Amino acid sequence: MYSLFLLEREVLVINKKVIPNNVNDDLVNEKITFKEVLVIDQDGTQLGIKTRREALDIAYDQELDLLCVAPMAKPPVCKVLNYGKHRFEQQKKIKESKKKQHVTEIKPLRLSPVIDKHDFETKMRHARKWIDDGLKVKIDMRFRGRLITRLEVGKKIMDSFIEEISDIAVVEKKPVLEGNTMSAILTQKKSK
Repeated sequence: MYSLFLLEREVLVINKKVIPNNVNDDLVNEKITFKEVLVIDQDGTQLGIKTRREALDIAYDQELDLLCVAPMAKPPVCKVLNYGKHRFEQQKKIKESKKKQHVTEIKPLRLSPVIDKHDFETKMRHARKWIDDGLKVKIDMRFRGRLITRLEVGKKIMDSFIEEISDIAVVEKKPVLEGNTMSAILTQKKSK
C-alpha cells in the first residue's frame, strides 16, 4: 500500500498510480471535479451556480472550454472561454515580462594577499573593461593558511585596488571579511 509521495522526477504516486505532477496544469473541462461551480460567461456575466455537468454542457454548446479560475472559492469559480487562446495569451505575457527584466551580471575577480605587481595590473585591466561594459565586479581575496593572520596586508591591497579604479567605479559593497574571504563589489559610476 502506497501513500502520497513526491518524487524528484516531478511524478506523483497515489495508490500505485503514477501521475505527472505538472504544477501549471489548469483545471479544464473534464479535469474539473467539483460538484457545483459558479459559472461566468465569456463576456463576464455570471450565469449562476450550476452542476459540473451543466457547466460543461454550457461550454460545449458554445464550442468553448470551461476553466476553473478560482478553485479555492466557495463555490469554485469557472469561466467559459477558448482555452487555447487563453494559454497563448498567458505565455505571451510571461515572455513579454521576461524581455523587460534587466539582469545585471556580476563578474568575479580573485586577488591574493601576496599578489605580484604584474598580476595586479592584469586584474585591474580586466576590472576596468568589465566596468566599462556596465557590469559589476566582485573582488574576492581568499586568505589561506597562515595568511589569515595578515589581514592588514590583504586589506591594504584591496584598498589600493579600489583606489586605482575609483576614477570609473564606486564601491557598492565595502570590503568585508566573511570566513576566510574578504570581498567587495564595484559598480560603474553614474554619469551626471
